[in-house]
Amino acid sequence: MLKLLRYLKPYKWQTLLVFLMTAMQSLSQLYLPTLMSDIVNKGVVGRSVPLIMQTGLVMLGFSLIVGLCTVLVRLFAIKSATGFARDIRRDVFKSVESYSLSEFDNISTASLITRSTNDITQVQNAMTMVLTMLVSAPIMCAGGVIMALGKNAGLSWLITVLIVLLSALVLLIAIKVVPFFKSLQKKIDRINLVLRERLTGIRVIRAFNKTEYEQKRFNEANKDLTDTSISAFRWMGALMPSILMFLNLATAAVIWFGGLRVNRGDMQVGDLMAFQQYVMQVMFAVITASMMIVMLPRASASAARIVEVLRQKPTVLDNTDIAPAASGHGGVEFENVGFYYNGALAPALLDITLKARPGQITAIIGGTGAGKSTLVKLISRFYDVTEGRILINGVDVRDYPQADLRKKIGYVPQKASLVSGSVADNLRFGRADATESEMENALETAQASDFVSALQGGVYANVSQDGSNFSGGQKQRLSIARALVRRPQIYIFDDSFSALDYKTDLLLRQALLKQIEQAVVFIVAQRVSTILNADNIIVLDRGRIIGQGKHQSLMESCATYREIVSSQLG
Repeated sequence: MLKLLRYLKPYKWQTLLVFLMTAMQSLSQLYLPTLMSDIVNKGVVGRSVPLIMQTGLVMLGFSLIVGLCTVLVRLFAIKSATGFARDIRRDVFKSVESYSLSEFDNISTASLITRSTNDITQVQNAMTMVLTMLVSAPIMCAGGVIMALGKNAGLSWLITVLIVLLSALVLLIAIKVVPFFKSLQKKIDRINLVLRERLTGIRVIRAFNKTEYEQKRFNEANKDLTDTSISAFRWMGALMPSILMFLNLATAAVIWFGGLRVNRGDMQVGDLMAFQQYVMQVMFAVITASMMIVMLPRASASAARIVEVLRQKPTVLDNTDIAPAASGHGGVEFENVGFYYNGALAPALLDITLKARPGQITAIIGGTGAGKSTLVKLISRFYDVTEGRILINGVDVRDYPQADLRKKIGYVPQKASLVSGSVADNLRFGRADATESEMENALETAQASDFVSALQGGVYANVSQDGSNFSGGQKQRLSIARALVRRPQIYIFDDSFSALDYKTDLLLRQALLKQIEQAVVFIVAQRVSTILNADNIIVLDRGRIIGQGKHQSLMESCATYREIVSSQLG
């Protein structure tokens, strides 16, 4: 929690005002029982109506101050706590946006969702509690003890016994409940993970008739969270009845021992009533402090998880100590590139050396897990190379600002991904100022104009979340059109023709040749037919280049390539 207190800095005046109002509220509450005792001791006994009226009006004034301060404290505390949470949520989102793919490998998506929502809410609730109770509890406890002893010091032993017994009761429950609270957030992570997998993979689950299996997985995660919550809140549920019983016993004890002193003439009735009120104020202050002790560990665990997200530094950073990168169209060059994934014992890529020039199509083919997608991801700096370097226009990609580097690249991912909105919104994801004619040209090149024009609204037709209202082939063609709208220097097609039929594949590649004449083109493919006419075909096997050249030369020199061709074309 302490590491997040810097987010309260913009609200320091509101926080200070909350503390001042809380102090005023607490002091006013402490003075009320004394006024009441004066009325009982002097006004009622002496039947002094003016004194009763005067003191009553003073009590009414103090009561109004308490009520007004209570409203203002809650108002400013909630405003400060919600602003505090808003700023943390903003920085968490900004931090996650800056992550490279390596950081997403370290913290799961489900956990990031929990940390951005539930964890921040826990911290916000704890901050509201701290702002409203941090000043009040010590003042009420210390002030209540002092005022009570001022009424009758002979009962000081009773206050000591009550505070010790109540603190022991609350401490016992805190020791039991805190471990449960610390584990709750991880169990929420788990249930989020299972739920997210079920929702995103619903088609696969139903296709393989695994609905019951997934239901069982969810029930297990749900039961685990429920059992932990029940165990925690069973103890929390026992806390309030125990405290109420204790307060009633404390009231009875004060009246019993105080009554004995009143009977002996050592104490007045008004002082006994005030003493009882002060004891209750002390008890409530102890309860308040105890509730903070119980709740803060859960918020502290959540705060630690938030700080982990904020402190996670991206491994892919801009180099700020370099001159502006050179412009031009020098192509893409790999020089002895090697790459390891985090924690991997074997390299994903090793000793990769190749050149891709403008106006040429460089195709990459190989078996599953050969490193094809990894190779093209390095160009966009989704990961940084472990060994060697990658040059664009003669400049190391690590010397480009990431934003400038990615402006040069039109990337079509292996899994087509669309955002909710309209077709035009998705195309302008590639370039925000794209005109309607440019979008229509891109759709025509991507062989998507026919089905888009048939939609109601045409290019402004609705796109559901993740493009679920389009088929796989349609989503791929829209993704390709999005890259074409960008008009970059480098095109990367990462197995983005796999969902197309052979005729559409052929027509699309023929149309592409006219659009990308001066660009560097990388095509990752499984189909040999897609890359037969490529200017340079790279054959990968276990992260190494085992063949490079045109189709005919590879048929003569590369056995692996011959096997791939033979398996597909016969």
